[in-house]
Amino acid sequence: MSLRLYNSLTRQVEAFAPLDPACPTMYVCGPTVYNYVHIGNARGPVVFGVLAALLRRRHGALKYARNITDVDDKINAAAAEQGVPISVITDRFAAAYREDMAALGVAGDFAPDIEPTATGHIAQMIAMCERLVAEGHAYAAEGHVLFSVASFADYGRLSRRDTEEMLAGARVEVAPYKRDPGDFVLWKPSSDDLPGWDSPWGRGRPGWHIECSAMAEAHLGQTIDIHAGGIDLQFPHHENEIAQSQCAHGGAPFARYWLHNGMLNFGGAKMSKSLGNIEKVHDLVRAHPPEALRYALISAHYRQPLEWSDALVEQSVRTLDRLYGTLRDLADIEASPVIPAEIEAALDDDLNTPLALAELARIAGEARKATDASERARLKSGLLGAGLALGLLQQAPEAWFNRGISNDDDARIQALVDERGAAKKARDFARADALRDQLAAEGILLEDTPQGVRWKRA
Repeated sequence: MSLRLYNSLTRQVEAFAPLDPACPTMYVCGPTVYNYVHIGNARGPVVFGVLAALLRRRHGALKYARNITDVDDKINAAAAEQGVPISVITDRFAAAYREDMAALGVAGDFAPDIEPTATGHIAQMIAMCERLVAEGHAYAAEGHVLFSVASFADYGRLSRRDTEEMLAGARVEVAPYKRDPGDFVLWKPSSDDLPGWDSPWGRGRPGWHIECSAMAEAHLGQTIDIHAGGIDLQFPHHENEIAQSQCAHGGAPFARYWLHNGMLNFGGAKMSKSLGNIEKVHDLVRAHPPEALRYALISAHYRQPLEWSDALVEQSVRTLDRLYGTLRDLADIEASPVIPAEIEAALDDDLNTPLALAELARIAGEARKATDASERARLKSGLLGAGLALGLLQQAPEAWFNRGISNDDDARIQALVDERGAAKKARDFARADALRDQLAAEGILLEDTPQGVRWKRA
């Protein structure tokens, strides 16, 4: 099998061939931690986590970094409003981000093994700025250091925008100290009331773009295999990363494959904090089964937009009900997960998760019809393996169906079910019907199976 990925830089699907086959490298842009992230921010970590797990299976190892931006004007504003150091804000929301991503299954092989912070790499950022100035790609002006876009002939190659489009897209500040309106800030001065670090240009703090370049270089080297993030980051963030990294590295490529996930839409518009049409992960994982949110996020191809809605989440819950119901019906069969070739082939096709989910459903459908013990064992292995590749079906069916319910309540429900069974056996149908109605009123669905009566919550 050969992994093929759509490279945003070349605009074509290419066979993936890492520089070091024993250990590919991947960098994914992480959050700016000044508030809870919305579900649109989670799409990248979830889908690129599926890629990370695939690369680890295929190559045996992976160096995967996903950064934390913990110095930023929005963080400064939140800290000033609350009268606390920025670390109080960033520590809180970085912890919440990790907790929320773990709830969505971004853990283990699906998670980064390196999580660099911007504030932990200030020295590397200053050093990169110094190299750029020394090579004539950047200049100092009024306490700022700015990258000279004119010094990099390939600027705009990733986004394929002309100069006018890039200026509009970047919403750049046309300051008097800029040589060119498109030049962007690498370092900026800090007043006494703002976070700052000593530098050759005075006390200041980094611009956003230099942070990722410095962190990627520090942990993954000058040229990395895969750089991924949301399509909204393609310009200006990723375009600027390429420019400053290649110029700081003597022209060496920064990233060989660029992957961009499509946006989540909500209410017909792109989900964004500025529009206010957001659903925070922190709230969603408490209102819905987190696994259903994960299923919803991978239900469309990662490069396509995805319309987020309550109906999508509800459909994902119902689908997982069927899948876990199948596993519950196979409880008498011993099986270990084996990832089916069809699942690997789907993921090899530019992370085609919708096709992989269709294969998962096909395997479950066959398992529900199978009667031969060896065939049921084979299908259960495939079902568990497909789930393993996608980060699904990793809990016991009982845990899925009884989620959020105490053991005491489980025992009470089971006692009512048993009492109903005894009433039917004694031909006390009035009592059996009364108990059925009581259970139905509590949202308990009863299922007659060859193994006896089972129940689940609606």
